[in-house]
Amino acid sequence: MDDSAPGADEMPTIDDLAADPAPHGRFSEGLATRREKVVAAAGLATSALVAVLALLPSPYAIGGPGPTYDTLGTGSDGTPLVSISGAPTYEPSGELRLVTVSVQDAGSRLMTMGSVLRGYLSSSAYTTPREAVFGTDQEADAVEQQSHQEWVTSQEAATVSALEALGTEVSATLTVAVVLDSSAASGVLQVGDVLTAVDGEHLDGFRDLSDAIAAHAVGDELTVTIDRDGITRDVQFALVADADGNPIMGILVDPTFDLPIDVNVAIDTVGGPSAGLMFTLGIMDKLTEKDELNGAAVAGTGTIDSLGNVGAIGGIDLKMIGARRDGADWFLAPVANCSEVVGHVPDGLSVVAVKDIGEAYAAIEAIGAGQTEDLPTCEAVAG
Repeated sequence: MDDSAPGADEMPTIDDLAADPAPHGRFSEGLATRREKVVAAAGLATSALVAVLALLPSPYAIGGPGPTYDTLGTGSDGTPLVSISGAPTYEPSGELRLVTVSVQDAGSRLMTMGSVLRGYLSSSAYTTPREAVFGTDQEADAVEQQSHQEWVTSQEAATVSALEALGTEVSATLTVAVVLDSSAASGVLQVGDVLTAVDGEHLDGFRDLSDAIAAHAVGDELTVTIDRDGITRDVQFALVADADGNPIMGILVDPTFDLPIDVNVAIDTVGGPSAGLMFTLGIMDKLTEKDELNGAAVAGTGTIDSLGNVGAIGGIDLKMIGARRDGADWFLAPVANCSEVVGHVPDGLSVVAVKDIGEAYAAIEAIGAGQTEDLPTCEAVAG
């Protein structure tokens, strides 16, 4: 045994350790080193876990500003995005851009928890459960078909709205598609009935039906002339109230419009109804000799119905970002979306609130003329 090594009775006591901290220091240093190794190993394990989670497929979808399309412009091959036959058209100036939201799906590209987290933290994207957008795997095809049908229907409604706003009445065959159980028409009207008159006044189109209903109050009884299986008959039932207390028949009508023009839209990668407003304005601009925009760049969004009403849409904050990115200085927003607009407008973009095609058309005329001081803002509407 080495004489310099202490014997059993020479091991340091607590007092010795206190007087000579070196042995204690060496002991603490060894303990700390082992502790650091444990912590470091735990940190590496956590990092590895985060890295693995970041690569795992996610049941989410991420939305962001999508492409915009100038309804007055052409595609990359020079084909007009919106073309009209059956009536004279005129070459417009400026831009009327429809805007979109681009949604990334796990089915089209591997979505990971990492990309979901980045989307959640981004101010120019949103994260939502995949099924909220695309439905379940079993529903995906039906959801896609519905989106496409809404896209096509919005183009027809835009054509009707544009023509009637310019003074051309569009006739339609009005066929009953649904009779609500809560309606007084339940058991009176049937799916497939064709409405031809109300209180003896012939119905030439959807607007005639709307005007006939608006002339009455909730509870008023109507005499409606119908064609059922080739036989004409009169039926009576009372108007009921909608959620806002307005009089309605309590049915859904599928109108078949007799359009005097054909409108072709050369955009096949977009779905849904939210481009209706910009389709309508694009058609109106091309059908009128007047240069409404005078070179101005305007974007916008909103559904449209055949009566010209502008409806709410989703993702308007992202759509404004896309509009400004692609050079728009002005943006038309549905009045119903104004609470989502305020506080989210990109720098350099001016937003005009509109509730129908009349207001929207007047807005682009004012923008083209440089007379924008009195245009309604979302701040004024939402305030």
